[in-house]
Amino acid sequence: MGRYYSLNEYLNNQFGGKVYKLALDIGCTCPNRDGTLGTRGCIFCHNGSADFAETGTDVNEQIEKAKSRVKNKIKTEKYIAYFQSFTNTYGDVDYLEECFTTAINRDDIVAVSIGTRPDCLSEIILDVLEKLNKIKPVWVELGLQTSNEKSADYIRRCYKNDVYEKAVNELKNRGIVVVTHIIIGLPDETKEDVLNTVDFSIRCGTDGLKLQLLHILKDTDLYEDYKKGIVKPLTLEEYMDILFACIERIPKNIVIHRITGDAPKKYLVEPLWSADKKKVLNKINKEMEKRDIIQGKCSI
Repeated sequence: MGRYYSLNEYLNNQFGGKVYKLALDIGCTCPNRDGTLGTRGCIFCHNGSADFAETGTDVNEQIEKAKSRVKNKIKTEKYIAYFQSFTNTYGDVDYLEECFTTAINRDDIVAVSIGTRPDCLSEIILDVLEKLNKIKPVWVELGLQTSNEKSADYIRRCYKNDVYEKAVNELKNRGIVVVTHIIIGLPDETKEDVLNTVDFSIRCGTDGLKLQLLHILKDTDLYEDYKKGIVKPLTLEEYMDILFACIERIPKNIVIHRITGDAPKKYLVEPLWSADKKKVLNKINKEMEKRDIIQGKCSI
């Protein structure tokens, strides 16, 4: 299969060494939760990806807390401020700009990554992101999840594919890096459906991809469908089969930011094999070696 462009390699090329992402929570909500589009969020969403993010009212304080958590296992002085929880371009623009600016002006922050929805990129917030991108690199992470409109309706994504396409175009026109999230294992989706989503995001112009295993978590509507037998979790072998088909499909200039992902163990229902991170990594790396995929060891 040959070479793929890992996040580690990209970061080394861009910043000259190891860089670590610090997950932050600045108290944003989501139009799919506050009543604008809905109140229950996407069907798989447990806590807006906030389970691994720092909390607090001050961005500098969150960054310092996050750094202290990893100081014994990560040897680096370079970090990415990752605004992860819920929709981080949805809210008061002045407040959002203040948060992003605080992070980007720190000497230890080499880039800012902002998780959001493609339908939450107003002209005003795009102008803010463009301005910040002239100081240090800004990445915008978009939750596409799938290009299958039927699946999108099922997961309550609440926007159509052309909204994502427009968002990517607007961001690229401003020189902003786009990272697209794709879920592998959505109910009734085949390998071809996932590959179609990969192809769609590439055609739209994404710079990077996060390939994410579907986790079934307690206290989500997806869990209720799992109990009804509507949702069948993938085995590790099934997941790897789709994952490597995706990697084979992805051009070598597009960065693969993630190949599976974590879930909070106290909420994880299925797939339980995903809770053993070390075992998953070992199996994926061994399969990579077998298939002659060049890029050293992969990470979650």
